[in-house]
Amino acid sequence: MALITSGSRLIRDLETYGSLGLYVPLEGGFEGRYQRRIRAAGYVSHTITARGLGDLAMYLTGVHGVRPPHLGKKSGTVSGAAVGYRYFIPPIVTYNLEQLPASARGLLLWIIEGHILSSQELEYLAALPGIEPRVKVAVELGGDRYFHWAPLKQALSA
Repeated sequence: MALITSGSRLIRDLETYGSLGLYVPLEGGFEGRYQRRIRAAGYVSHTITARGLGDLAMYLTGVHGVRPPHLGKKSGTVSGAAVGYRYFIPPIVTYNLEQLPASARGLLLWIIEGHILSSQELEYLAALPGIEPRVKVAVELGGDRYFHWAPLKQALSA
């Protein structure tokens, strides 16, 4: 029964494969239970949405520039376009890995709404644990009647 599950199979598969494609019930609740069990196993969890990520490699592992909505305001030069200022944001994964406590087993990157990601972006997420072994990736790929998962590489081929 899903309410009594210990989550050990999910944690074992996450450590074995590095990245998982998740199918969660649309009414919610189950993913929170599994995230709590993964955190209890020693991982630090970071949840983000797939909407508006842009270039995944730069957003997760490189410093990247963003421009907030300019709302019609001019930037510093009067003759230039009204595009606003560019702000540089530190990479999510690299920054969180630097801030990991010494007792942590690794970083879990939980991505919701992953069904909007392209196959190339999902391939990058499947390869990310190979690039940085302390990172584990869980991507919610869609809804189903019960909570289940598959290795992200297998979910890509399906």
